[in-house]
Amino acid sequence: MPKYKGWAGKILRVNLSNGSITEENTTDYIDYIGGMGIGYKVMFDEVPAGVKAFDEENKIIFGAGPVTGTGVPCTARTNITSLLPSNPYNLISDGHMGGHFSPELKYAGWDAIIIEGKSPSPVWLRIEDDKVTLESARKLWGKGIFDTTAEINAIMGKEAQVAAIGQAGENMVHLSTIMTNGNHSAGGHGGVMGSKNIKAIGIIGTKSVKYDANKKDWIKLNDHVMSIIGANNQHVVPSTPQPWAEFHDPASRWTAQEGLYWGAADQEIETGICDPYDTHRIGYRTMKAIKDLGAIGEDYTVRMGGCQSCPVRCHSHVEVPELEKYDRSPYVANTCMGFFSHWYVMENMTEKQAFLAKTLGAQLADDYGLWCNYGQLGRDLKYAYHNGILEEVLPTEEYESIPWDKLENGDPEFLIDFYRRMTFKEGELSHLADGAALIAERWNFGEDYWNDRHNKLWSPMGYPIHHANESNGQVGALINIIFNRDPMCHSHQNFIGSGLPTKLQKEIAAELWGSEDAIDVPANYTPINEAKVKFTKWSLVRNALHDSMTVCNWMFPMATSPLKERNYRGDTSIEAQYFSLSTGMEVSEEELDLMGERIITLHRAMTVKQMETVDMRNEHDVIVDWVFDMDPDKAAFSPGTIKMDRADMEKAKTMLYEEFGWDPKTGAPTYDTLVRLGMKDVALTLGKKGLLPNS
Repeated sequence: MPKYKGWAGKILRVNLSNGSITEENTTDYIDYIGGMGIGYKVMFDEVPAGVKAFDEENKIIFGAGPVTGTGVPCTARTNITSLLPSNPYNLISDGHMGGHFSPELKYAGWDAIIIEGKSPSPVWLRIEDDKVTLESARKLWGKGIFDTTAEINAIMGKEAQVAAIGQAGENMVHLSTIMTNGNHSAGGHGGVMGSKNIKAIGIIGTKSVKYDANKKDWIKLNDHVMSIIGANNQHVVPSTPQPWAEFHDPASRWTAQEGLYWGAADQEIETGICDPYDTHRIGYRTMKAIKDLGAIGEDYTVRMGGCQSCPVRCHSHVEVPELEKYDRSPYVANTCMGFFSHWYVMENMTEKQAFLAKTLGAQLADDYGLWCNYGQLGRDLKYAYHNGILEEVLPTEEYESIPWDKLENGDPEFLIDFYRRMTFKEGELSHLADGAALIAERWNFGEDYWNDRHNKLWSPMGYPIHHANESNGQVGALINIIFNRDPMCHSHQNFIGSGLPTKLQKEIAAELWGSEDAIDVPANYTPINEAKVKFTKWSLVRNALHDSMTVCNWMFPMATSPLKERNYRGDTSIEAQYFSLSTGMEVSEEELDLMGERIITLHRAMTVKQMETVDMRNEHDVIVDWVFDMDPDKAAFSPGTIKMDRADMEKAKTMLYEEFGWDPKTGAPTYDTLVRLGMKDVALTLGKKGLLPNS
């Protein structure tokens, strides 16, 4: 692939059924950038409609993007694409993990790995630059992710990067993960690896990623980014008043302050006042343990960790000696839902019990490779337990064997029993890990299950909200209908949650999306308008770009900054600048966004193909009733409610479809739009199946 740099130039294809290992040219896929884009294109071209997640005909693609491995800040994401077993249609979806895996993939000379077929016996994939072999995993099968990773590192060397499944993946638990570096996980597809009898991938790369830029341009752009970067989720104001800050916001993840320490570090480490001009202290800004684990987390924090080439460091590394009484290591690392989801399982906890539940739960779930479905697993347990459903559907002996007293007393030891049952499919209770939609059907959950806002279900497909109508009303709501699981899109949330006053956000919004009306005062929403639709499309397009380039969508796009002299403006052209410097393919911000639009439209086309219907509006883009029925004493667009209006949301869908060039009646991509985006082959495939609007 001599024309462009940034890409390694090769894609690895591994057929587990016959053991063949071949390479392909990345050139065939560069219109789709990398990561997510490559994954979607392979799946659209090669996986027929009707294939299920655990079928041998399914594939799983690990992908990196052209900027990954170049040293661009916050670019070590790995995108994993396959069919999702917890989705009732087994539709296409992505999992994402950070760490060091995707840079190592690039250093070994590969942009992506396509895994297909099914091995007759357990194997793991060993990659050392161009030398690729399938190794027996008989001695690894049955082990957790931590031991699996350690044993592969013992074979390959400690510098090897490993992505592995635990026992949950082996047992084809629908809610299972793939994990690297012991705490960076991609949810949803661990069971796909298990169904193919592949335990892990180990990589050592000794090459470098070539990029097409001179040193001065590269340093200049890096310095620019380091000057406007914020804290985790691109929060650009501190959480507490600081002498340098004009604004502060308690919700900000910029938690650094005087008197806040990494309390368990080998030496005294105070986060201190990290003013935005001190770029050497960016890694101290996000003291995440106190956000995820509570104030008690400060006393246990050893350090903050994170991904290759990222200065932000959003993973809390804690030492918890109390975990040894549960026969677990005292060392735990994770972030966000990796800690929170275990809290959702438990009941009636003291502050200390909550802390122990989060850290013990992280140890257990990460080792087993068990996924929380963005916290829904715990909520499903509580619904079934408190509504007496478990007592009805579980055999008496099984029900009585479960330590419910530990659950009700907030005893973290309950998690040991619960996660074991989920992982090893012990009894009827384990079907909770099939996924929300499937267990609701199996156990005949009532309408109250779907319509209780506190249960947080968003779609009849069984995935929960992820920055939905609580995040700028229709903008978050529209984003949550497009994907086939919780969307994991932070483009809009990073902006809304930046910590800047709404008035200032509105000024920036007018510059980006044409009107201040793109942003509402929180919980004081207005009807849908053109600027909100443009904000929504931009957010979705940037999400696809980030997961294809592969950059962190917790940190990009950088629409805001902490700098008063910039009037708190960021720079939304950074992705295009890095893409151009990395690849030598000079693109403008608008041209790169068009590539992202191609990828998100391909996702839509793949969903149409799999569901075998063009009627995305009525069969896919469906929202559960609580979004419209909550707060019965308030009308939508009243102060103090995040309630949506049905007619307004239907209008919003139509406007979004039109903004993308999709059919306004059905929400399916049209022939003309697919051709405009350079996907005539996709249009012809859908046309032959009668899956183009008005065809």
